[in-house]
Amino acid sequence: MRHLRLSIERDIEQAMEGMDLKDTRRRYRDHNEFVVLERFLAQPVVGQFLHEVDLLADDVNRNYIPGHKKGGSVSFYALLNKAPAILSLYRSPALLMFLSRLVDAPLMLCPEDDPHSCALYYYTQPGDHIGFHYDTSYYKGKRYTVLISLVERSEHCRLVARVRKRGETEEIRETRIPMDPGTVALFNGDKLWHAVTPLGKGEERIILTLQYVTNQEMGPLNRAFSNLKDAFAYFGPAALLRWNPSKGKG
Repeated sequence: MRHLRLSIERDIEQAMEGMDLKDTRRRYRDHNEFVVLERFLAQPVVGQFLHEVDLLADDVNRNYIPGHKKGGSVSFYALLNKAPAILSLYRSPALLMFLSRLVDAPLMLCPEDDPHSCALYYYTQPGDHIGFHYDTSYYKGKRYTVLISLVERSEHCRLVARVRKRGETEEIRETRIPMDPGTVALFNGDKLWHAVTPLGKGEERIILTLQYVTNQEMGPLNRAFSNLKDAFAYFGPAALLRWNPSKGKG
């Protein structure tokens, strides 16, 4: 396990080599805390995650909310048992430091009772999509979303972002973003109005999501609402009942 963590750390450090952090921060600020890093992770790194994606096939919870979303999800709890490489990425000190410098805020992992802290989204059936929404923070601080493309075999299914330029009230043109494997999208969840367009026949798209916060505290009412949303819109009630803090340690 230690060897895997060290390998992921080296991969992250290599990804940051040659990146112009000053320019990336400028683009992030200019687009109201949103930036895309094309092919940030190399294909060998993505390949490690794809092996774990295959192992998690039986853990996918299919969900459908008429008029809003259809797709599959795997929660953090399942990843604890079957995805050490993905967890090493999420917990990577190098990645956490890089993201903190990029957003200019000290970021933290989500508490381990948050099923959404590190999760997988599966778009594998025709029509899979999610409508426009914010990644609302129910924490007392800010919540940042990192989307990492693992599989992108689609001409129809796209991340769609409606971004406001910093200091302007007019919305810039809606942007449809192809997410080649290894590409990363980072944004403040309360600021980006975004969606995913419907998947076409014979297509497939799998996304890893990482969530980071500036404050790990959450009020009891917000916790109850967050758990309810995750249970019925993403991971299923059974996923929340399977949480065991002794699992996945080490």
